[in-house]
Amino acid sequence: MRNTQATQLLFELSQPGRRAAVFPASDVPDRPLEDLIPRDQQATTPPELPEVTEPEVIRHFVNLSTKNMSVDTHFYPLGSCTMKYNPKRHERLAGLPGIVDLHPNETDEHSQGMLELLFTLQQMLGEIAGLPAVSLQPAAGAQGEFTALLVASAWFRDRGERRTKVLFPNSAHGTNPASAALAGFECVQLASTPQGYVDLDELQSHLDDQTAVFMVTNPNTLGMFEREIPRIAQIVHDVGGLVYIDGANMNAIAGITRPGDFGGDMMHYNVHKTFTGPHGAGGPGAGPIAVRDFLADFLPGPVITRQVENGRAVYRSSQPAKSIGRVRTFFGNIGILVRGYCYLRTLGAAGVRAMSENAVLNANYLLALLKDVLPVPQGDRCMHEFVASAKPLKDARGISAMDIAKRLLDFGFHAPTVYFPLVVSEAMMIEPTETESKETLDAFAASIRAIVAEDPEFLHLAPYETPVSRPDDVRAARNPVLKWSPKSS
Repeated sequence: MRNTQATQLLFELSQPGRRAAVFPASDVPDRPLEDLIPRDQQATTPPELPEVTEPEVIRHFVNLSTKNMSVDTHFYPLGSCTMKYNPKRHERLAGLPGIVDLHPNETDEHSQGMLELLFTLQQMLGEIAGLPAVSLQPAAGAQGEFTALLVASAWFRDRGERRTKVLFPNSAHGTNPASAALAGFECVQLASTPQGYVDLDELQSHLDDQTAVFMVTNPNTLGMFEREIPRIAQIVHDVGGLVYIDGANMNAIAGITRPGDFGGDMMHYNVHKTFTGPHGAGGPGAGPIAVRDFLADFLPGPVITRQVENGRAVYRSSQPAKSIGRVRTFFGNIGILVRGYCYLRTLGAAGVRAMSENAVLNANYLLALLKDVLPVPQGDRCMHEFVASAKPLKDARGISAMDIAKRLLDFGFHAPTVYFPLVVSEAMMIEPTETESKETLDAFAASIRAIVAEDPEFLHLAPYETPVSRPDDVRAARNPVLKWSPKSS
């Protein structure tokens, strides 16, 4: 018999008088309620909360969890988002009492262990980036972009320059223009070459004394390394501009090459994409930024410094001299930063390089398995991800990227990113990461091949094994239902 309990709301399971907890008798002195709570602040009716037993609550949420896909339960080749496995060892370390229980308002004197950890993380992130000054504050990659652009703006103002434009290629992550607009810049989108690279002539034609920053993802969103990046950086620097490297794709190059060495002046990290912080549900997030030394004074504070006093190292939080101010409370999301620190300490320098090499190897292996059924317009080689196109299938048989993505759910695989980047028609952006085995990649490729051989009309109605098949995405976006309301009687 089908279990319907998992699909009911807690409100629908509710029965008057049921309880999941028994509270002790009140120890508040027996006084009139008005003496304790002013009458105008008293509720006239009890809150509308579900009345359920503890087993009902547990079963409800455990049953719901079995309907989710995650990196712990399924292969999750979500291109660009880089759904890396989160090592449980680091989860346990981040939950140690001396870490998880440390109050953010504790003094530097009584937080030396945590400050040493954060200082060491700053040093490691600076070394991987090739950029010496680091702020751990930003809450996510997009806020890291925004923060770095505020730093750039402050630096130009300090020099007496008023620069108005931020440039980016048309394959950029959507957060690039959004961050630039929020930071007060005019956004200028550049056409890429047919091969998907930055067009040097197009870039050159838009560079002038109003250019503040050129934002570029390297490897780019098509999964290819920008081979002309030193030349790109040089021509931007020649007009006095700065180069921002979107670090979303660092999982392909960490430990191999450094943004600071190929011309970047600023960058952010996505800790979940590169250093295995948990990812999903809108957070938690961390997006540290690294910048050149001449931008260090403008970083948001506090940053961690190290001095030697009386023969021992002392760590302090400090505010950079010309800081743009806080962009996040305290030092940022400490819980995620600790996980990133643990990951780097676990891998070591050789392990970081091996991480990137294996990510590139897995992506190229999967590309080779699929390119005859899902062609890759930009070539037969990639970095950590590749963008295939279902357009030939759609033109010939009416099978879309969405059809394939939906049907994959029935095979037990999360779908790749679809319809991004926009420069590839019927795009399917696939990123296996470094931790997946050859057997998993073989099974995924076999599933894709089986799907594209199925009847198109059958695929149009997939998935078949999920509680909801195809929600109306447009309606959901235009008319979101953000709260539960009881059914009218």
